[in-house]
Amino acid sequence: MIKRMPTSYGDVTLPACVVAGDYIFLSCHAGGHESADIIYQMEASFDSLGKSLESAGASFDDIVQINLYLKNIEDFRTARDVFYKYFKNGFPARMTTTTDFVSPPCLCMLDAIAYKQQNT
Repeated sequence: MIKRMPTSYGDVTLPACVVAGDYIFLSCHAGGHESADIIYQMEASFDSLGKSLESAGASFDDIVQINLYLKNIEDFRTARDVFYKYFKNGFPARMTTTTDFVSPPCLCMLDAIAYKQQNT
């Protein structure tokens, strides 16, 4: 069964997450654009990701793979250090890349794949 969660961006073509069986695909989590501080935006992005995980009955411990998109490679070490706040039981596989974003004040964005065995 496939279940699509609504987006918080007001764009129906961009669900916050899609649950497909035991897998949860999380897309386009960003936030905190009122501040140009990478730590603030990383925490807002993780908080958004956490809400989507919770809506699917999962947690950060269920993430098996995560992608971090940064506007500025110079922010890499600082952004990476924020992961320690959210992952207490080991880290998922991660890829980091740089990109320009549609929203100019956006400094970072996350997407992820989680695995949570569903009740059958």
